[in-house]
Amino acid sequence: MVAENSTQPISVTLRVWRQAGPAAPGKFVDYPATNVSPHMSFLELLDVVNDGLTLKGEEPIAFAHDCREGICGTCSCTINGKPHGPGHGVATCQIYMRAFSDGDVIIVEPFRARAFPLVKDLVVDRSAFDQIIQAGGFISVRTGAAPDANSIPVPKGDADLAMDAAACIGCGACVAACKNASAMLFVAAKVSQLGLLPQGQPERDSRVLAMVGTMDALGFGNCTNQYECSAACPKAISHDFIARMNRDYLKASVRASFKPAASSATGGA
Repeated sequence: MVAENSTQPISVTLRVWRQAGPAAPGKFVDYPATNVSPHMSFLELLDVVNDGLTLKGEEPIAFAHDCREGICGTCSCTINGKPHGPGHGVATCQIYMRAFSDGDVIIVEPFRARAFPLVKDLVVDRSAFDQIIQAGGFISVRTGAAPDANSIPVPKGDADLAMDAAACIGCGACVAACKNASAMLFVAAKVSQLGLLPQGQPERDSRVLAMVGTMDALGFGNCTNQYECSAACPKAISHDFIARMNRDYLKASVRASFKPAASSATGGA
């Protein structure tokens, strides 16, 4: 074992899923990594392994990354069976090699979900999330210029909850962790983020109906309340938001069912 504060280098074996494309066969391939600093991030280790593969004329491992600060959610992969790897409330880019032990075999694979088709190696297409946001994750009403901060009173409890929901970075770990590949935690966070604020009220019903409908159409699974989603979330988004969204969805569905009848009655009059 390696202590958390150890500065001694370690040696590990990366067992990485390699797949040239969505239609190509895939397999795990082992890559030894020696003299690894425990202070090196996991993505830095992948960089080092890729440098070695490039020097040998071999195809480097494809993996997604951007900010490397746990902000963008791009660096999504599964490490030893857990989305984003060991630790709690951190993304893949925030995993450091001190979380592993000398001699470990580290299994690295892409997120597995029908709605996240594989592109190559550890890269999957998560544009389904973009489609859900495009369906209603916005405020389209005109609000004019930026008002003073205190001109629209917002209860502190609502403001805090909205900020908690807004912390979602859309990485997809909730989908990868769920046995049904459900996107309920992601959608609930995006729905609640706006639904808790005054500016989000005019489109509250249409938003939740459109986003949930798009989620279902894209092939995400149903939620069965196992709470693996919130456990794997790098921002620790609470599964309580799912219950909040379900209530909003039920109310919006009931109200929507009465709208045609009301329009018909008005027209007849």
